[in-house]
Amino acid sequence: MTHVPLSRTPLPPLDAGRPPWPGKVEELGGTPLHVRHTPGENGAETAVYVHGLGGSSTNWTDLAALLSPFADGAALDLPGFGFSEPVDEFAFSLDAHAEVVASYLRGLGAGPVHLLGNSMGGAVVLLVAARWPELVRTLTLISPAMPDRRPDPRRLSDPQMALAYLPLVGRGVRKRLAALGPRERAAQVIRLCYAHPEKFAESRLAELAEEHSARANFAWAAPALARSTLGIFRAWSARGPASLWSSALKVTAPTLVVWGLHDRVISVKRATRTARSIRNARLLVLPRTGHVAQMERPIVVAKAVLGMWERVEAGSW
Repeated sequence: MTHVPLSRTPLPPLDAGRPPWPGKVEELGGTPLHVRHTPGENGAETAVYVHGLGGSSTNWTDLAALLSPFADGAALDLPGFGFSEPVDEFAFSLDAHAEVVASYLRGLGAGPVHLLGNSMGGAVVLLVAARWPELVRTLTLISPAMPDRRPDPRRLSDPQMALAYLPLVGRGVRKRLAALGPRERAAQVIRLCYAHPEKFAESRLAELAEEHSARANFAWAAPALARSTLGIFRAWSARGPASLWSSALKVTAPTLVVWGLHDRVISVKRATRTARSIRNARLLVLPRTGHVAQMERPIVVAKAVLGMWERVEAGSW
């Protein structure tokens, strides 16, 4: 791990009120996925963004906009999340999500891409980079869902993760949360994921509430959330070559690891070990930041990501 250089290249102005990028269902890799595209400039490279548990492609609206002059963006809704209806018999394991992302990247036909993931999406893209290195030019992990030193789901160092996302926490908790309206649920997620939830834009809260309201009508949404949560716990329990830590050792792509100092979902205590496990990684820990740094601190994250891209291009990462 060494110093993380921030790019000095000017970024476009941040428009915190801009709506999410338009999305549509695509089947580039054989699995239908709802994808939001951020158009880049002519000749730009490609960046693919993968959200976390309970999140969606809208988690990348601001960061994708800031990076749009430098890369065409594609933000995916993983199967069962956002507006991606899962196919029958989808397993909802981290491995299954990784295979879907890898198939999508192959379908793009864009060559190796800049791959970015947050939380569960961070663990997913780490698996992609470890297993299919030819698909990944650079890797950005934002609070990836890495296990603690005792990978036992009964001894979670961050029990709020289970409480926040409903499954495996008991019928009473599920009933109380289900009784909340879409806006209250959205606000609860932001309170958990932001270090300073009061700074979350009102327009963004309205967008998130609208998405929660829409997903309440999808019969597959709650089971997908529950089964993906279980998939994370199972991955955390894996040992030896099947563990996420073993996968991290196999990653060869230039990697930026970003963590919020006040992350209440995946503890920042895992940040140093994560970065040290990846041979070509640098670590950026941000103060006054929670679990979704790309949303809470999009400008500094964009500068760090672009700084990596520039140095990889120059051969100096």
